[in-house]
Amino acid sequence: MVRAEAGARRGPLDGVRVVDLTRVLAGPYATMLLGDLGASVIKVEHPKGGDTTRHSAPFKHGQSHYYLAVNRNKKSVAIDVTTPRGRELVLDLCRDADVLVENFRPGTMERIGLDDDALRSVNPALILCSISGFGRDGPLRDRLAYDIITQAISGVLSTNGEPAGPPVRISIPIGDLTGGLLAAIGILAALRGRDRGQPPRHVDVALHDGLVSLLGYMATLYDATGSTPRRTGSRHPSVVPYGTFRTKDGWLAIAIFTSKFWQLFCAAVGREDLAADPRYRRTQDRMANRVELERLVEEIVAERTTAAWEELLERSGVPASAIFSVPEALEHPQTQARGMFPMLSHPEYGDVRVPGPPLRLGGEGVDRPVAPPVLGEHTAEVLRDVLAVSDAEIAELERAGVIRVAAAASATGGAS
Repeated sequence: MVRAEAGARRGPLDGVRVVDLTRVLAGPYATMLLGDLGASVIKVEHPKGGDTTRHSAPFKHGQSHYYLAVNRNKKSVAIDVTTPRGRELVLDLCRDADVLVENFRPGTMERIGLDDDALRSVNPALILCSISGFGRDGPLRDRLAYDIITQAISGVLSTNGEPAGPPVRISIPIGDLTGGLLAAIGILAALRGRDRGQPPRHVDVALHDGLVSLLGYMATLYDATGSTPRRTGSRHPSVVPYGTFRTKDGWLAIAIFTSKFWQLFCAAVGREDLAADPRYRRTQDRMANRVELERLVEEIVAERTTAAWEELLERSGVPASAIFSVPEALEHPQTQARGMFPMLSHPEYGDVRVPGPPLRLGGEGVDRPVAPPVLGEHTAEVLRDVLAVSDAEIAELERAGVIRVAAAASATGGAS
């Protein structure tokens, strides 16, 4: 399998250079999305260990599953930005860059000499993006924030779980991923604005802000009624029947979102009497009698297998689905047809499958991801080709520990 050269990709962001100082999840997810769209993403990592997620078990051939998940379509340049020369190299990378993205705690960029003034002094047109738990201002600005903390403080955690059980973290890191999505959107908006003659923006993304925005109708419910949204498990607070129901051999997800679907469901299961029953005819009727109605639906669904229900309800036009495990979802024909779990060639890992680009824009380069890099894989290439640093200085910087050049890259003259 030939490993495509990242610089040869084409997409709507072709020609946009992103200097990526991010690590862990929110920031790397944002810059990965930009790379999916054709941007040249230069990921700057510390020479001693690199991105924190490179050390997250389990490993295969020395590579972390976590790092592989969110770092496709990037070049790894290992530079110690806390050293004077390392700081200079980052500033030099920014001279001809379009975007710099960082997700340090607020104040860190100032401490290492890469504050807004320093960056804009070398490139007044540079768009800056900061991603943090609570943003660049507010009383929680300096508070440590991981995904579960932002879920807790935003109110999201309080709404998730069974009514009689404890609050349950949403399994995917929704705070981090939402922050990454919003950062990518903000950067695209800032690029568009700059192209139209507006001043370059500093995009300030807070994971907390993103989750508060996702509260959506739960926030307006509280504002309109004064009531506190409660945990409902897989049930919907204002639609019934809606949720997961046990079948004869497993589980089924059902979404009866309108009275039309309720009528179709009743016809499919041979219970037209329920559709005509005034207790269940309208949405508000079903809500007023949800305990009894859900008991009836549970009894009905328990009579057949999941496969039988899925076939019957799909044929009847009722939204329903079996509940797939992660392996089943990844191997599903729909996932494969959309290229959402592609096979890539990694220089150390070998063939590796990662979640694919979620955007389809019909352009070459958007749908063809490049495997995540090994630490320092592109250090020599970028310093030599982008910054015109001599081979002698590259060797000296490596000896001094300011940079790291991957062994494979050294043997091949920096190409990947």
